[in-house]
Amino acid sequence: MRKKFRLSEFLAEKIIKSVAFISFVVIILIFVFVFREAAPIFFAKEKAAEQTETIQYETYGEEISGLEAESQNNSKQKTSTTDESTIKNLMGKDWQPVGDEPKYGLLPLFVGSLKVTLISVLFGSPVAILAAIFTSLFMPIKIKEFIKPIIELLASFPSVVIGFFALMTLATFFQNVFGYTYRLNAFVGGLAMSLAVIPIVYTITEDALSAVPNYFSEASLALGATKWQTAFFVILPAAFPGIFAALLLGFGRAFGETMILLMATGNAPITSFNIFEPVRTLSATIGAEMAEVVFGETHYSVLFFIGSLLFIITFIINAIAEFYVRAKLMKRFRGE
Repeated sequence: MRKKFRLSEFLAEKIIKSVAFISFVVIILIFVFVFREAAPIFFAKEKAAEQTETIQYETYGEEISGLEAESQNNSKQKTSTTDESTIKNLMGKDWQPVGDEPKYGLLPLFVGSLKVTLISVLFGSPVAILAAIFTSLFMPIKIKEFIKPIIELLASFPSVVIGFFALMTLATFFQNVFGYTYRLNAFVGGLAMSLAVIPIVYTITEDALSAVPNYFSEASLALGATKWQTAFFVILPAAFPGIFAALLLGFGRAFGETMILLMATGNAPITSFNIFEPVRTLSATIGAEMAEVVFGETHYSVLFFIGSLLFIITFIINAIAEFYVRAKLMKRFRGE
């Protein structure tokens, strides 16, 4: 039989396709814009040569005085120095973008981002996973329908609220407890960031546990295992690919966060593995310095290069979680 044409279904289908296409195009344009603004740091020599030719043509055949010639030579030397610091010092240990010889070492920023992210995942993931296990396998359905949305509501909390809470409350409390020197440090920032990681890890883990077929638990209980033994030795291993995907997405969420880390970490670009020292992250650097840089300068391009790195890292993490881990989970459930 020929399917009856319905205008409402036709319009709904076209609207959904249009929104999906527009979203995809916008994401691609953001990628292009960020990479385009970061590209000049790799073509500084060509840009400097063009500027030098422009200066020479603008003399209109007039003789250049000794003072002007000396200033041009100084500008050429400064340009070459800036170019060298941009290309060779990106992997350096110092982040000092302002000065006669600016340094754009990304190592302390990357170490700071990695340190805070690992702290947040180590503290937030066990809480989220255990909460998901209890909610999915032990909590009554009526209570679960009430508790689960409340936990997921944490994801809608503004980052600035969590950062303000860490700045005013967590920082003072933990300094009084542990007695360390710096009030704002990687430890405080990681704990604050874990509050944003928990709802993401919890939601995906709970979905992965709920997706495990019922005959897994029924077979385990029939063999005499308790509910806790079934949860930790049968259901949890079966849902491990989904839980691993939740950890990856939580890692990506923490690695790209800005406002919480801008307010709670101290913002000092220090290359140290001491969790009680201040740090500065890649995203916080963009948030703190982008409004003050001059458009088109090297510092401006380096900040966009940092944004490109964040894009690439988060894209890789999300791609692994979405395609590889999900495929492993589906194969396990199918018995392949």
